[in-house]
This record gives sequence, C-alpha cells and structure tokens, in this order.
Amino acid sequence: MDPETGLDRVCDVAISAHKIARVGHFEGSAAREIDATGLIVAPGFLDLHAHGQSVAADRMQAFDGVTTTLELEVGALPVAGWYERQATLPRALNYGTAAAWIFARKVAFGAIELDADVHPIDQMGAGSEDMCWSTEAADSQQTDEIVSLVRQGLDEGAIGIGLPNGYAPGAGVKEMADICDLAFQYGTPTFTHIAYLSNIDPKSSVDSYVRLIGLAGATGAHMHICHLNSTSLMDIERVVELVSKAQEQNLPITTEAYPYGTGATVVSAGFFMEPDFVRRTGSNYSNIELIRNHHRFTEREDMRRAREASPTDLVMWHFLDVDANDEHRRLLDLSVTYPGGSIASDAMPWINEDGSIYEGLEWPLPDQLSAHPRSSGTFTRFLREHVRERRTMSLMDALAKCTILPGKVIESCAPQIAKKVRLQEGCDADIVVFDLETLTDRAEFNAMNRPSEGVRQLLVNGQFVILDGELETGAAPGQPIRHEMP
Repeated sequence: MDPETGLDRVCDVAISAHKIARVGHFEGSAAREIDATGLIVAPGFLDLHAHGQSVAADRMQAFDGVTTTLELEVGALPVAGWYERQATLPRALNYGTAAAWIFARKVAFGAIELDADVHPIDQMGAGSEDMCWSTEAADSQQTDEIVSLVRQGLDEGAIGIGLPNGYAPGAGVKEMADICDLAFQYGTPTFTHIAYLSNIDPKSSVDSYVRLIGLAGATGAHMHICHLNSTSLMDIERVVELVSKAQEQNLPITTEAYPYGTGATVVSAGFFMEPDFVRRTGSNYSNIELIRNHHRFTEREDMRRAREASPTDLVMWHFLDVDANDEHRRLLDLSVTYPGGSIASDAMPWINEDGSIYEGLEWPLPDQLSAHPRSSGTFTRFLREHVRERRTMSLMDALAKCTILPGKVIESCAPQIAKKVRLQEGCDADIVVFDLETLTDRAEFNAMNRPSEGVRQLLVNGQFVILDGELETGAAPGQPIRHEMP
C-alpha cells in the first residue's frame, strides 16, 4: 500500500542495498525472501514530534511502525552539537531536530547556557528559578540574539523552528513575527505549541489560534500546529473551524494530533502555576501526576513544591476522559481525524525512578522505566481504533496520516524525507510490515514499557530493525535528516 499513489494490491517488493528496486510481479529469487502473505506492506511511519531521541526510544517506536523520529516541537541548540552527539549513538531510526527557539530565548534572558550534551527535555525544565524568559517580552537586543541563535541552528541543518510558545507566552508579537520571517526566509515550518492554554478569554486557546493564523497570513511562514488535541482543551470544535477556514484561504497551516486524552510535559511548565489554572482550564490539579511515581497532586502549592524540588521531572495531565465521557471522545476524534492532519506521538523520553533520562541499551526495557503510553503505542493505537475497531476511516487514509501527510509538511525543506514516506521504486527501503488483525498498542499508564504488537518486519534504510516480530538489538541503520536550502 502506497498512500501517495493509492497503490493497493498483492505484489512483490524487491530491495537492493538500501533502496526499493522494484514494486510489482516478477520472477526470480533473492538473497533473502520474506513471506508477507496476509500482511500489510507500507512505508514506515514518520513521527514529526518525538522527544525521546535515544536508543531506547527508537526501539519502542520501531514496534509502533516508526522508521523516522524527529524532535521538532522543542528542537535543540546547538544544532550541530546535537547531530554530532546522535551520530555517536547506535540509532535504530532516522532522526533529526528543529532549532530550539525557546532555548535561544532562555540564553538571551540569561537563564541557561547551551550544552549539546544536555537532553532537550532537561533543557526545557531548566531556568525555573527565574521565569522572566517565560513571562516577559524581549527587548530589541534580546530579540536580535534570539533570532541570531535560531538562524545559526537553521544554518547547521535544523528542520525548521521549534516554537513552543505556550512555555513562553510573554513573548511579544514583534519577536514572533521576526521568528516567522526567518522561517519564511529559510522555507521551513515553525512547529508551534500555541501561546495560551485556557477555555476562557482573554488568552484563551481560541485567542492563540487566531494569533497563529494571523502570523501565517502576515509573514507567509508555514505554521505547523503541534498536538491539536491537547492544547485546544474543550475548545477543539471551534479551533477546528478556525483552522479549516484558514486553510480554505490557502494559508500555510498544517496540523498533527495523537490519540490520547492525556498529555505530558515538565513539571516546571509555567502554565501550571497560573493563579486561576483550574477555572481557566476546567482541570483540577488531581488530574496531574508525576510520571516516575504516579504521585497525584492535590493543589497548586503541592505542584509548586514538586517543581522546586526537581524542575525537570515529567508529569502527565489527564485532560480528557475518553473512556468514560462520550463528549470527550468526540472532541479527541475531531483533532485525530482532522482531514489532512498528521499523526504524531509527542513521545516522551524514558526516565529512571529518580527522574533522570535513561540512556541505557537494555532490551527489553527495564520495568522501572517510565514515559507515557504514547511513547510506545501512538500509531498502532490509532490504526487499531480508527481502522479496525471503530472504522472512522479507511486503512489507506489512515496510512496517509502516518506517512505522506507528515512527509509533505517537511519535504520542501528536508528533501531526504521524500524518499522515506513512499513505497515506490527508487525510494529508500524504510518499510513496515504488519498484521492489521493483531496490530495493537499494549502500553498502559501503569505499564508503559510494553512494546506494541503486530509489526512483523521493520526495515530502515534496507536493514531489519524488527525481523519476524523480534528486535534486532544490533541494528543501528538510522541516518540524520537535515534541512537543505533550495
């Protein structure tokens, strides 16, 4: 099955070196043959939004059908150092990053120093002692420094600009316009976490989307909306209307979503400390729990103590109860099934019991590790629920959301990706082979390290990462994906 061309038939796929040599019916033999009778053979899945970026994260996402995993919402700085560090790891999947606007902002406000050896998620939690980088507008000198650092990241190969505006909502429109001008100049998207998280004006989610749409219209920048499901809270229906109207006017706006009603982030995220957080979001602090030990918060002060003790700790926020509330399920569906939208996991890093990020090579993953079920089962959960069980869309349309649609978000600035999201002759042999009847996510909130089932083979650049349903632990065929100027 090739979602771009609509190819959907029983045939042969021949691979030579790391390329797809032929697709069709032909005679002859090969050095190695795989019988995929009764299985689906498709392009490997492209995840635009994955924070794990480690060997452990790659292995879990491989069982989710992913062959390319990118850190685009947050990104990294310095970008060259990030790619150099990844090249020293036995990465199983293709990888890449955006330039981290928010790290540039923290540097300009004196909150952090850049260090390529610090994981981006740890950098997200850094600087919580003085949140001026989050709450205040940059002056002209600071803005120049922010733009310069982001530009350097793009020059070093970053795939666009990570723009998690919601973590620094104090950023002014002048700064945002300059960053978007930069994205337009380089022909790259911004991967945007909207500015505000609230069901109530002023500074509502709707306010944020109108602002984002305005930036796209005013600067011409391609604004890619990260996790349409989680940042819209209970305003998803109105948000979808606004985004659809903007796209009808040919504004460069794209979307992504993941099929869970639970988000995750660092405990030091500023929006948790808003004085009227409960009223504005409709969510109690008891809906938020530490990932590493499942501690549920009771009130704002409880959460303040946690962020002061360990600002890089990860938390889960159960903002929609899709299993018990039909209206919540409908709202989640609006974002996940949005026409032309991509599926992206927002996968979290695997962390140890003390909250530090796991960098080990053990397989299976140790039981004490935590992340979020979406780090293990986003794509398999989406296909199981929306194709096999609930039948909200066809398999071909669902596969498009996992392959060609995310590919089109970035292929104009990262042309390597064009050959990784298509099952066509001459394309890279990034291929997933799965059994639709048994395909399922297995990760749960109390058992996150369970790999998905149903992926029988997974090839990355022509090399098996999964063979006959088992991980090839020595496989490290992942290659860097970078921005290229036209």
